[in-house]
Amino acid sequence: MTRTSCPASIIWVPPCAGKAALGWAYRAGRPASSSRRCAVGVALVQVDPFRYVFGPVLSGRLGRSLGLDLLGFRVCSMNCVYCESGPLTRLTLERARYVPAGEVLGELARWEASRMATGGALPDVVTLGGLGEPTLNSDMPAIIDGVRRLLPGVPVAVLTNSSLMTDPQVRAELAAADMVLPSLDSLVPEEFAALNRAHPGLDPKSIADGILAFREDSQARHTKMFLEVLLVAGVNDSERNLELLAAFRNHLQPDRVDVVTLSRPGTNPSAKAVDQATLDRWRERLAGQTELAVQAGERDTSRGRAEGAAGSRLAVPEKNGQEQNRGLQPEEVRARLLASLARRPQTGAQLAEALPADLDVVTTVLAELLGAGRITARQQDGQDDYYQARTE
Repeated sequence: MTRTSCPASIIWVPPCAGKAALGWAYRAGRPASSSRRCAVGVALVQVDPFRYVFGPVLSGRLGRSLGLDLLGFRVCSMNCVYCESGPLTRLTLERARYVPAGEVLGELARWEASRMATGGALPDVVTLGGLGEPTLNSDMPAIIDGVRRLLPGVPVAVLTNSSLMTDPQVRAELAAADMVLPSLDSLVPEEFAALNRAHPGLDPKSIADGILAFREDSQARHTKMFLEVLLVAGVNDSERNLELLAAFRNHLQPDRVDVVTLSRPGTNPSAKAVDQATLDRWRERLAGQTELAVQAGERDTSRGRAEGAAGSRLAVPEKNGQEQNRGLQPEEVRARLLASLARRPQTGAQLAEALPADLDVVTTVLAELLGAGRITARQQDGQDDYYQARTE
């Protein structure tokens, strides 16, 4: 078996092998998604699913964001009630090479080769996030450097729950990114415990101090900071929390504050969005002189939005899936959908625009995956179905 420049494996079957060899290919877990007869036999092409590269994912403020999962499974320093990535596997503060940089960057190189082959657009930003807290991966600096080599000129963002910003080493590593998007949902200890369900070694004051230390670090002076606060009704929408966060924001002076609430299905169905009036009041209070979040209720799986490194808003590409990437085959669409839906619930229309791919192809693939039990469908507030990969 040899690797191609696109995410596929090719298995050559001689002409004389006949159906028996084809049957072996199926039984070996290498289903022939397409075949091409030639003088030497049949080439069975199977798209290799991405494990660590997902998306692009479409965000109203981020544009088309290509995600890199630095954990590979549900390992995090928090177990937030609103998380969309499924049940937590491991709660920890231990840094390790959960996914080696070489594996992540190897997949990114395959993704880029496929993009160039099909004429697709570059993403607006590459975001380090995924199934858990990306700063837990001690290979994060090498991954940031590798992204810059493979996709020069594309900004790098890190989406973080801020828990490891208490560590000077982590703060120094984050300074290499173009954008850091830390979250801080509550400075009230009881609310922090109920909402974020963090590792016992964490408390909101220490996390806030770490965010402030990063902002004041001269090494990070070129790194944009976008603070996010996510509100859950009846949990952290108290006046006490608003007062504490307003004082913190005045001290921090971030480049932008995004106050958001849930808009897609999360792990815990008891977590509910706040009403629009509450959201507007919090936004007005916390935005100050920074850029105000403009889309009510819209939030990203990994907690953030981003602008360009120079501070200008990133625009969503004008071309959509009907006009772009016509060479993206159903097998590639299937692999990318599964990788993306493992990290974030999305509708069919969102997936088609973000990849980008033809909506009819996306709809067909989603129906196949749903019928095979690979994904689930769930409505949120009477809107279109949100699809998500099964976590079992």
